[in-house]
Amino acid sequence: MTQPLGPVMLDLEGPQLSKAEQQLLMEPAVGGVILFARNIEDAYQTRGLCSAIRSVRGDLLIAIDQEGGRVQRIKQGVTRMPAMARIGDTFSQDQEAGMSLAKDAGWLLGMEMAACGLDISFAPVLDVESGISSVIGDRSFSSDPAHVALLGHGFIQGLHEAGMAAVGKHFPGHGGVAADSHVALPVDDRPFEQIKQHDLVPFTQLASQLDGVMPAHVIYSAFDARPAGFSPNWLGMLRESLGFKGCIFSDDLSMVGAHEAGDPQARAKAALSAGCDMLLVCNDRAAACEVIEACYGLQSKRPAKLRYGRARPDLDALSALGRWRRTHAKLEALAS
Repeated sequence: MTQPLGPVMLDLEGPQLSKAEQQLLMEPAVGGVILFARNIEDAYQTRGLCSAIRSVRGDLLIAIDQEGGRVQRIKQGVTRMPAMARIGDTFSQDQEAGMSLAKDAGWLLGMEMAACGLDISFAPVLDVESGISSVIGDRSFSSDPAHVALLGHGFIQGLHEAGMAAVGKHFPGHGGVAADSHVALPVDDRPFEQIKQHDLVPFTQLASQLDGVMPAHVIYSAFDARPAGFSPNWLGMLRESLGFKGCIFSDDLSMVGAHEAGDPQARAKAALSAGCDMLLVCNDRAAACEVIEACYGLQSKRPAKLRYGRARPDLDALSALGRWRRTHAKLEALAS
């Protein structure tokens, strides 16, 4: 039986759990923890930190951004993953090899993150590269929406083979705007039909396979005046038209792109009423505490379904697996 979880996912200050953080994690509104580079020394320390978190609350969902390329929080003791564009390059030279590599990369990432004690990595990136967005760039598999959908499908299959949930981002596509939503509120003024035929393609094709989705802090002005993560129209389309049944994570509510919704409590309420299941509040402890207060008594079963449900692989035993050795060598070569 899946026990519901509170809707707040927060961050930690350093590589160890402080006494104050232990108390904070006991708040019923807290349902998850996201780890950043400042929390990580290596794979073994990460495993110990995840164990420490679970010794306080065994039901919490523990997440990380470990995509590959420049977004890779754990650097020591795991495979150095290339940017996903390198897998896209392999695909454009040899489609069969590219698909096989995408699947193996998802599997290896899932196995390594599970061995480190994590439940999910926020991956794959399903944005379509357009040459406009510096924040996406080589994080995307390709500038061809059909290729992003195919490689995303392979990556998701690999994650699932490793027993790990797949969380696609950033719905409906962050690739068409130059501004970075960490420091600004990007506005995408393209006609809706253009977004539908281009950026939405991977999400449309993969919605039924994804376990989680993270919407973008971007306004798509032809469709809604609100950023996608605060838009009942966008999240309603994701649920109704695309048939997505999994967990919707807000992108970090402390990002500048989220500030147009008001103070931290107003942002939390706007995201929840739009249809988000879990709210990320990072790098701002005061804001996290305000959001915890605003979410008192709220719970959802959707985030709890993303917990890693298998016996965890042993970090030291992964190298005994032929598939791990082959994939590790290919990915490290591409990353260098």
